[in-house]
Amino acid sequence: MTVAGDFLLVLTTLPDPERARTIAAEVVRLGLAACVSVLPGVHSVFQWQGKLDHADECLLLLKTTSKRYRDLESRLVTLHPYELPEIIALPLAAGLDNYLTWIEKNTGIQ
Repeated sequence: MTVAGDFLLVLTTLPDPERARTIAAEVVRLGLAACVSVLPGVHSVFQWQGKLDHADECLLLLKTTSKRYRDLESRLVTLHPYELPEIIALPLAAGLDNYLTWIEKNTGIQ
């Protein structure tokens, strides 16, 4: 039986769908994430360098394991076009056992 606490949902935003799809494909190809959902049409409002800013972005939802997180984070930083990329990870409290097993298999952890 898999333990849900060993799995993460990682979020990051990117400036355009093309770059989002490219990064998604790269991290899945490398086994750093089992699946990445690309959600276009996100509008972000934030403080940057002392002023209020807005950006139309794509949100990536990356499914991975806690064991692969540091490698995933490192690769995202390398590929990311932003000076300070949003990269946050949320632990999964629960999930379909077969799906979590699939994540393990596709991130090289068994």
